[in-house]
Amino acid sequence: MKKYIAKRVIYMLITMLIITAATFFLMHSIPGDPLSYMARNLPEQTRENYYATYGLDKPVYEQFAIFMKNLVTEGSFGESLRYPGRSITDTILQNSQVSVVPGGLALVFGLIIGVILGIIAALKKNKWPDYIVMFIAIVGITVPVFILASLFQYVFAVKLQVLPTQGWGQPSNIIMPAVVMSFGTIATYARYVKSNMLDVMGQDYILTAEAKGVSRFNVIRKHVLRNAFLPCITLLGGQISGIFTGSFVVEKIFGIPGLGFYYISSINDRDYTMIIGTTIFAAGLFILAQLIIDIAYSLLDPRIRVQ
Repeated sequence: MKKYIAKRVIYMLITMLIITAATFFLMHSIPGDPLSYMARNLPEQTRENYYATYGLDKPVYEQFAIFMKNLVTEGSFGESLRYPGRSITDTILQNSQVSVVPGGLALVFGLIIGVILGIIAALKKNKWPDYIVMFIAIVGITVPVFILASLFQYVFAVKLQVLPTQGWGQPSNIIMPAVVMSFGTIATYARYVKSNMLDVMGQDYILTAEAKGVSRFNVIRKHVLRNAFLPCITLLGGQISGIFTGSFVVEKIFGIPGLGFYYISSINDRDYTMIIGTTIFAAGLFILAQLIIDIAYSLLDPRIRVQ
């Protein structure tokens, strides 16, 4: 197990290096930069000083070497080009803490409700509970999140006036964004759990257990649920990293100053350092989550650990 984890950590570091280099060089291959627009009306000498301050007057490979040195030795992504003096690392840490609140609640709520609905749909296949669950799943997948967000705002903020339309800082500001973001998670897990449960319930060892007189409740509790839920753990990797990076659409609609909102803003501003830092942060979270999921797999299923 230790050898397996060490190997995965090495692969993770190599992957992160490739992602960092690809992101850095791709961003610098795009014509223009934020300073060319911001300093267009300044004297030539002042513009040169700006470029020298941020190291943009050096060759790209030298800029990359400096960036990697600062990242490895100081854990720093540098400063924002669009907002001088603002640390990229501090911005990511502060805004990801905002994104994780509604995102984390949405994931927990969606996971619990989705698994319960998936179990109900599998046990009541081709009956009215199954049809209701699948209808909810279709709605959660097909209806765009901005439509759900607007609908919730109209009903609960405009008509009922029980929740604020936008804002941040109060517990009431979290409810609608979390519920809206949970719809996709509910739909995904309801479908996956139902499909996996039906597949497991048709296996020979399940039929053998039932033939031996084991009650249906114990068969489902001891055998079906554990094996059916195992493939669903794979989905958690991307979703766990997603709660830190936030949802731009939801954060924009509800006025949440999360990382997703600032990420899109940095793209519009062509803020190289912010884009690169946020991309590396998101990629690192995703890869780390995948490592944790793989370890969880081996702990939940001894057959995987043996292989």
